[in-house]
Amino acid sequence: MTKDRAVLVEATGGDATAVLQAAIDRTSAEGGGVVRLLAGEHVAGGLCLRSGVELNLAEGAVLRPIPDYDAFAGTTVSVIAEKSDRGMIVARGARDVALTGPGRIAAGGGRFIVGEEAAMGTFVPAAHRPRVVVFESCRGVRLENLAVDDSPMWTLHLVDCEDVTVRKVRVSNNRRLPNTDGLVLDACRRALIEDVVISTADDGICLKTSAGPDGEAIGRCEDILVRRAEVASLSCALKVGTESFGDFSKIVFEDCRVVDSNRGLGLFSRDGGRIANVRFSRIDVDCRETPDGFWGSGEGLTVTVLDRRPGRRAGAVEDLVVEDITGRMQGAIALVSASEAGIRNVSLARIRLAQTPGDLGTALRYDMRPTGADLAPAPNAAGRANAWTLGADGRVVGLVDYPGGLPAVFVKGVEGLSTEDVVIGRPEPLPAGWNSADIVRQAR
Repeated sequence: MTKDRAVLVEATGGDATAVLQAAIDRTSAEGGGVVRLLAGEHVAGGLCLRSGVELNLAEGAVLRPIPDYDAFAGTTVSVIAEKSDRGMIVARGARDVALTGPGRIAAGGGRFIVGEEAAMGTFVPAAHRPRVVVFESCRGVRLENLAVDDSPMWTLHLVDCEDVTVRKVRVSNNRRLPNTDGLVLDACRRALIEDVVISTADDGICLKTSAGPDGEAIGRCEDILVRRAEVASLSCALKVGTESFGDFSKIVFEDCRVVDSNRGLGLFSRDGGRIANVRFSRIDVDCRETPDGFWGSGEGLTVTVLDRRPGRRAGAVEDLVVEDITGRMQGAIALVSASEAGIRNVSLARIRLAQTPGDLGTALRYDMRPTGADLAPAPNAAGRANAWTLGADGRVVGLVDYPGGLPAVFVKGVEGLSTEDVVIGRPEPLPAGWNSADIVRQAR
């Protein structure tokens, strides 16, 4: 990328899709450089980045994508997410591509709201919503010093990318709009994520290994370092899974802060990929109860392994280190395997958490969602597809009462658990529905 070659694009406030795409194409064809959007409002449909190009939003520049799914018919992608097959800004098979600020993308998520789900306190999204950024099979990716507001769906989705840097990026989404994950690293290798700030209604920073059109893993997720991130999430702030068709290894989250969130730290194995050599270090968490329609409720750490697809066993979770964790939670630490794959070799060290009662009582159950019932609900099933399903007893499938009440730590189907200096402060006297034992262990 030749940074001294810059194409300057003035803001017009009108549809600039053709002008911007022509500038990107020409810059790439001439050997690379910067396409810089100058201060003001730039309106565009789908844009495709090319090799060697940095799309830079200058100070005061606002990129405002057209709020119409059809405006992105030319920027489709191979990995479908929540019925979405397109992105606002995409790159496919590119080398040395960058999207940078200090300007911002005003993604217009409010235009993709079609109703309200009063019981959950959430909006009902449109059936089809574009992701903001999707880079597929790219090498040498940089997202830096950029702000993204009000995403309609997943915000930043990197798929099968290598040598990735995401630095000083801010994502601020509507906390009532579902499926607005902040940053998704999907089968990526060698990625550094640092100094990012994310606030969203769904997962904050999420590592996945999705399946391609053939049903097989698109790749593995390996050598990922996330540090100095601040995340507010109504799902799981720092997460590995749920899509887990390929393996995960050498994953580190360190020196992070989880604020005003549902779950803090989570590993979720469902689809056959092994999750190994993961470390969470020096993280402060603030986890609070949410209604039963949300997955989980106030857990500081959740690790679950479940076979959810017929004929496909979940992958094992092995060699997990969780150390130097502080803060508070209204749920528990829950480590549960319902699969023969199992959870093995877990170290919990130097953990100082305050466990406090919530107002909803939803933390009294541990959560095994997503299950097969969420993946393929029965035709007459009640609930919300791929979120929660009501069984014949009227209860949400996958929610299980803690035996004997809410403990501080619940362990089931785990081999090789070590604890060192784990202190969970609990109220005295214990609230109704709480277990008198701090740690409850069960065989699978």
